[in-house]
Order: sequence, then C-alpha cells, then structure tokens
Amino acid sequence: MNPFLPFNRPYLTGRELEYVRQAAERAHLSGDGGFTRLCHGWLERQVGCRKALLTHSGTAALEMCALLADIQPGDEIVMPSFTFVSTANAFVLRGGVPVFVDVDPDTLTIDPAAAAAAVGPRTRAVVAVHYAGVACAMDELTALAHDRSLLLIEDAAQALGSTFGARPLGSFGPLAATSFHETKNIISGEGGALLINDERFVERAEVVREKGTNRRRFLAGEVDKYTWVDVGSSFLPSEITAAFLWAQMEEAERITTDRRSVWESYYQRCETLHRRGVLRRPIIPRGCVHNAHMFYVLLESEAVRTRAIAGLADAGVNAVFHYVPLHSSPAGRRLGRAAGALAVTDLASARLLRLPLWVGMSAGDVDRIVSVLERLL
Repeated sequence: MNPFLPFNRPYLTGRELEYVRQAAERAHLSGDGGFTRLCHGWLERQVGCRKALLTHSGTAALEMCALLADIQPGDEIVMPSFTFVSTANAFVLRGGVPVFVDVDPDTLTIDPAAAAAAVGPRTRAVVAVHYAGVACAMDELTALAHDRSLLLIEDAAQALGSTFGARPLGSFGPLAATSFHETKNIISGEGGALLINDERFVERAEVVREKGTNRRRFLAGEVDKYTWVDVGSSFLPSEITAAFLWAQMEEAERITTDRRSVWESYYQRCETLHRRGVLRRPIIPRGCVHNAHMFYVLLESEAVRTRAIAGLADAGVNAVFHYVPLHSSPAGRRLGRAAGALAVTDLASARLLRLPLWVGMSAGDVDRIVSVLERLL
C-alpha cells in the first residue's frame, strides 16, 4: 500500500531540541532572551525592516497592528474577504469594521480597484494579504494608501521569503505581520512577528508588546522603574519558542529551496491538465518571486472539488479546501460588510483545492498525487 501523504508535515532541521536545551540551561525562559534577539536580527536583515518583534502568533502581530493604528469604534478597514479570520478579528477587537472586497482572479490577492472603490470617509487602513506567498499589487496599493492618507498594513503570514520587484514582502507597509505556525515555511509551532517599517511606531510597539509598560526602557537603564503607560497586552513568545525558531531560521534558505522544488514539480506535472482546461494552476505575476508556501489548483466547480477531495482521501492523500469567505460567514455579516458582489472570491472559495506540500516530498509523491487527479478529473 502507498504511504499516507498528509497535507502538511512539520519539518525539523535537527537543532531545535539542542537550542531549547540551551535556553533552559541559561535559566531565561520568558521572552526577549538571547534566542529572541537572534531571531529579531535575522528578520531585520531578511526583510529590511526598521524593527522586528517576535509575538506568540501571527494573530497577535495583527492585533498589535490594530493597536498601533489606533483603530477606534466605527473605523473602517478595507481587506479581502478571501483571508483567514485573524485578518478581520484583529480590528474588530478594537471596534473596527472590516470592509470586505474582492480579489484579483489571477493571484487571489486583494483587487486594488475594488479596494479603492471601497474607501470612504471612515476608512483608516487597507490590509494587503499576500495569499499563498504571492505578492499583492503593491505599486497600486502603496499609491492608494498614499493618495487617500490610509495606513497600509501587510498580512504577510504566508509570505516570508517572497518578493515584489526584488523587495521583500513585509517591507512595504508601515506595519506588517508574519506567522511561524506549523503550517508555514519556517515554524515554531505557534508564533509570529510584527515587522515595523516606520520609525514612528517602534517605541510604542515595544510598550504595547510589554503589557503597556515601559519595561524595555527600564531594562535599558533609561528609567529607574517601569510602570503602566499605555494600552497593551502580553504578546511576547517564550524563549523556548524563539530557540526552536532560530534553528529554523538558520535553514530558511534551504527550506525554501526544497519547497520550491516540490512546487515546480507540481506545476510541471499539472501542465497537461491545465492545457486541457481541467484545472488552473497558480499564476505568478512578472516581477514576483514566491516562497512556495502552497500549491493550489482551481477546479471546474465545487462538486468536482468535493469529488476530488474524497477520491484523493481514498488514495491516501490529504488534500484540502481553503477559506470560507469572511463576507459570507456569520460573524462577517454581523461585524463587517461587503463592498460589491465579490464574485471572484465566491468562485475561488468553491473551486480551490490545496495539495500536500512539505519538505521531504519527492517527485514520486507529486506524480502519485497528480496521477490520482488525472483519474478523478
């Protein structure tokens, strides 16, 4: 029998447990120890951001973005409906109103024209979600934010290691968030980071991250005691998490290279089905370099997608759908609003199929999966 192929298999470099042991021996297990500083430095070099701050999740990093944006009740935030719930929740927690817009049919990232049409007098920010590690149309979104005096926030949860015009994703907006969840390219189980590209946000971000206190200034010897000075929460991950993550960061380039090899195998192997019109492969715009976060196909209909998932499962392959659009979810209808019909979003959600992709997959695994798809489709 063929071995079971899961949708995701977390990859270990081999040094994670050693670094966790070192963190324990240093007797500093709370946040912002030596391993955290190593991770901050790596992110600042890779992304080119002014400041990187590890958080306990990508969700937490987005919540920090909402706090730093000073979102007030009734403020509107334009974002794609085709995204994870954290993108909206972060702003709803501050009383903000998500305004859901459609996505580009090629990349499934936010449609700049739809975003521009959704901007109104209460709009405070626009969120660029880099779906599947592929860049949004950042030239148009940057211009929109500048012309309408909006804060551009990047949800780069899936995009670490991707670029737009040779510039790393996460470096365009004043604020960005990324994730190290076990389904991402480099992982710490749960984890994330706030990426700050505007110096104006750095000092307050450090306060917000430390429960609203000026503890960083105290540790730096700038004040003789620390106290509550602003709204905030406990956003720091433990040093154990950072130690695990550092082992992943050391191997990030090789991990991305291996994932791209699997992605390219899928892309080539699906060419015949693509040419026959049975499925559509991902589209990577000119000037974009993706990180091979996922490989998805768009099938003819939801019924075909349902049959494909069941048939792949029978063959020992765990393929999955993705987001239920936020504008049609119970909380999305209650807490936000849709701007327009969002037809592309609805069609993509019904037809999209994600195939297994993880470090260690072979060309033979890819051939086996696509062969099942050929039989089913």
